[in-house]
Amino acid sequence: MIVEQIMKKNVIKILNTATIKEAVELMDKNRFRHLPVVNEIDELVGIISDRDIRDARPSVFDTEEPLDYLTNPVSKIMVADVITAHPLDFVEDVSSIFYEHNIGCLPIEVDYKLVGIITETDILHTLVQLMGAHQPSSQIEVRVENVAGMLAEIATIIKKRNINITSVLVYPCEDLQHKVLVFRLQTMDPRGVIADIENSGYKVLWPNLPGMTT
Repeated sequence: MIVEQIMKKNVIKILNTATIKEAVELMDKNRFRHLPVVNEIDELVGIISDRDIRDARPSVFDTEEPLDYLTNPVSKIMVADVITAHPLDFVEDVSSIFYEHNIGCLPIEVDYKLVGIITETDILHTLVQLMGAHQPSSQIEVRVENVAGMLAEIATIIKKRNINITSVLVYPCEDLQHKVLVFRLQTMDPRGVIADIENSGYKVLWPNLPGMTT
């Protein structure tokens, strides 16, 4: 899945010459926490968040009469070094950007022009859908040798039960000789397929059901 499929295309933005007050009103009206900043030719030049606005407020402990900070341009408080992505980037790759940089949103641009935006909520919803966690299902975790063909072998065992596989994830083990395959299956009773997998010599880590072979 690529970013273009999940990004919001009708992006609300603000000019870098607009005031902080205008930004506050725009964010309050639309109930969002991030606002892209563009210049007069619609190029992305920065981004501001509700945190940036809070940090710019005068301290309640100031003894002198503070200047009206709301009349300052947003360029004074915006983050100019903006991390961006392209519409054709993969959602999985963009997810790692959110994780590595601990950010809440990611503007999407083409040739320096803002064409969309995605938030951490968009990423979360997408990952839930990709994993099939929003549908009635069961999850099983199987430890296998870290060699080619293991995924196909376990999938073949599941197929014999005529059970659809909603998603598959692969996790590394501390033991580099093995890996963990995580299957989400369209069944609410995985006991039969768990027994089949373990009877074929594989270790099911989860669920560890009473009576199953170990």
